[in-house]
Amino acid sequence: QVPVVESGGGLVQAGGSLRLSCAASGRTFNSHAMGWFRQAPGKEREIVAVISWSGGSTYYADSVKGRFTISRDNAKNTVYLQMNSLKPDDTATYYCNSNTVSRGGVWNALDAWGQGTLVTVSS
Repeated sequence: QVPVVESGGGLVQAGGSLRLSCAASGRTFNSHAMGWFRQAPGKEREIVAVISWSGGSTYYADSVKGRFTISRDNAKNTVYLQMNSLKPDDTATYYCNSNTVSRGGVWNALDAWGQGTLVTVSS
């Protein structure tokens, strides 16, 4: 188990942008698809975006499609989430996971969670 470190969250007005970063060790980062998840108060953690190891395949939740972009830099062992046109409903703690797989129609996170980074979007 190797923890990841999320950063980049903060307070932003609706319509604004943030860029989240997720730094992982080479051992954890290597070979796996990585995903961003988020959890709002009183809600279950939900998938936001996923990117394959090669970066050639991505997935976005319908709620963020067209507004968020996931990318990865394997040389730096880092995954990013560029968030544009933010809405109050995007308010949540955002987590990344260094091994994200699709099974049974849902996305599962298999590696350890970090502490997350809080994103608050005001009206």
